[in-house]
Amino acid sequence: MKIAAPVFALATAALFSCQSPTETTDYAASVDPFIGTGGHGHTFPGAVVPHGMIQPSPDTRIHGWDACSGYHRSDTSLNGFSQTHLSGTGCADYGDFLIIPTTGEQKIDPQQNHESVRPYASTFSHDTEIAEPGYYSVRLDTYGVDTEISATERAAIYRFTYPASSEPGVIVDLDYSIQNQRNNDMKVEIVGDKAIKAWKSTSYWAGDQSLAMYAEFSKPFTATIVRDTVTDTDGAIYPRCKALLKFAPTTEGEEITMKIAVSGVDTDGAERNLAAEIPDWDFNKVRDNARQKWNEWLGKIEVQADNDTDRRIFYTALYHSAISPNLYTDVDGRYFGMDHKPHQGNAENPVYTIFSLWDTFRALHPLLTIIDPKLNNDFINSLLSKYEEGGILPKWELAANYTAEMTGYHAVSLMADAISKNAADFDISKAKRAAIRSAIYNPDSICASPRISNILSPISKKYKNELGFIPWDVELESVAKGLEYAYDDYCVSVIAEAAGDTATAKEYLEKSKAYRQYFDPETRFMRGKDINGKWHEPFNPRSSNHRADDYCEGTAWQWTWYTPHDVAGLIELMGGKEPFVQKLDSLFIADSALEGDVNSPDISGLIGQYAHGNEPSHHIIHMYNYAGRPDRTQENIDRVLKEMYSDKIDGIAGNEDCGQMSAWYVLNALGFYQVAPGIPTYSIGRPWFPKATINLPNGKKVNITVKNYGKDNMYIKSMKLNGKELSEPFFSHADIVDGADFEFEMSATPTR
Repeated sequence: MKIAAPVFALATAALFSCQSPTETTDYAASVDPFIGTGGHGHTFPGAVVPHGMIQPSPDTRIHGWDACSGYHRSDTSLNGFSQTHLSGTGCADYGDFLIIPTTGEQKIDPQQNHESVRPYASTFSHDTEIAEPGYYSVRLDTYGVDTEISATERAAIYRFTYPASSEPGVIVDLDYSIQNQRNNDMKVEIVGDKAIKAWKSTSYWAGDQSLAMYAEFSKPFTATIVRDTVTDTDGAIYPRCKALLKFAPTTEGEEITMKIAVSGVDTDGAERNLAAEIPDWDFNKVRDNARQKWNEWLGKIEVQADNDTDRRIFYTALYHSAISPNLYTDVDGRYFGMDHKPHQGNAENPVYTIFSLWDTFRALHPLLTIIDPKLNNDFINSLLSKYEEGGILPKWELAANYTAEMTGYHAVSLMADAISKNAADFDISKAKRAAIRSAIYNPDSICASPRISNILSPISKKYKNELGFIPWDVELESVAKGLEYAYDDYCVSVIAEAAGDTATAKEYLEKSKAYRQYFDPETRFMRGKDINGKWHEPFNPRSSNHRADDYCEGTAWQWTWYTPHDVAGLIELMGGKEPFVQKLDSLFIADSALEGDVNSPDISGLIGQYAHGNEPSHHIIHMYNYAGRPDRTQENIDRVLKEMYSDKIDGIAGNEDCGQMSAWYVLNALGFYQVAPGIPTYSIGRPWFPKATINLPNGKKVNITVKNYGKDNMYIKSMKLNGKELSEPFFSHADIVDGADFEFEMSATPTR
């Protein structure tokens, strides 16, 4: 396989010292994109740049939960390379415009859509795979073709190295998608003898997703367009649309290059995107530029590690934190809106898509408020645009679609957190209107189907506002929704206060105390009540009935702790600090067995009943700090860092979830975490590296130095901030925004 050597030489001394990043520092060398592609991590190894619109990556399977990204490391056959993918999600979509280079007969029959392997698929060996930030390559054994991929924000470049063949070609498959989405419409057109453009509309998780592409080849081709239907073994009939491209015979080692760009608007937009971002045929230049972009991102944080494994885990986590949200604005400023209309925006202030807010409000966006607050404001402004176009803030937005996935209305958390950190660069009055719109019950005037509108604005909001709690007998996941609404209402109060509306701020601050309605003092668990206020019976805190009980992807054990905005209030309900700590201790030593009808597969990464593999547990360990037991926080963070993250293909304890699992690791490996976005306080855990530096966007630095460092020295003996000893395990965002120096002294034994 002809693979160009990386431009950047690995300078070990420069890479792992706490100094300003330089152009010779190759942080990308410590990233392994295969981490998370096994187990249930649901990541993909393809070639992307930070937050890029296009995600060219190999597709090895179509069906099943572990096909959510299109790729699973256990597979040995490959359908080809599609241009759009989701990173670490628990639901599937995308897989648009699959291409595969071929030699000999191009086999497209028999096509059985219930199968995960297409007739033209190739076998491959993982021994020939290379995945680096911004670059991917593999040999397709069936065809003897080496494939290399790199990318810009909106375009990708493929370099195919063919064997000597009398029939070299490429298949462009429009009807292909991950998990067989419904193809509403497909159009394809050959442009001259070197270009092809296409457009498709699909319905799946995104109910109405359209995407356009434009591609050029370095060698002329002839084309056969296949437009027909196939009938599956179950009798289902599917439309097909494929372009079978053929080149003149190739000699051994002959390279054919393909450039492709996408657009959410139209093929003209895709063509302009391609012309702007890959104007020539220089594959190595695109690859080098992609790597430079990754080094700029990864260089925002420098860590000095005592082994390669820790470096690899950390920088891969920082890499995964920048896959999404994804750019959704063309180079000319146009984008597709939530009203399903094209809009003329500004490429300098782009709109983004893929907002997995139920996950990412917890750690990813707080991380961004530190390392890239401008980008975080871009995301918030994108959400406010979606509110104006669609009628309500999204919960889980995908390709300008309300999916209405998950619970809560956590877009308000991003806004409140930026406000609380004095880092808001958006219209706060508009943010207040949007926040209140999300907090009330009103499924009308939303650009979505009635089914989606009623999930975006469920009747549970009516009950929480009028009754003060959500009855389990009228709404599923009542406890989870009620607890999340209480936190989100706290965020609404922060936004309203910033907008000068003290009355609304006071109203929603009071609503934020509604979590108390679900606490049962007898069992000391959060429980469901019926409409008459009686506890839901029978009650089993280990019971899980996935998406069909009082909780959401969890049990009473995990959800009882969801009061991030008022930990003191929960301590009071538990009877004080000592009983609170005892209850927390029981969480980590309880039997990990789950009971119930259909256990949620998301409840993973268990330590007792603490479930690190899913987001509702992510703040819990730090609650010990609020009860005067920082030693417990430190030892449990230590355990999670050691047991739940590795540099193996299954090195993530649960779904990666668009950067949340990784952002949790990044923050906690640095030694702190934010329990409640919207309250600008960080809780100190257990620093994982002997030295680390956060390079702030204002040119200042946050330096973290650890004395008496050792993996067995998990406890903090003392800690200083700017030379002053801290008496409590907390610090504020204001303490670090203009740079700071932390000094930790560690111990093998706990201190109080």
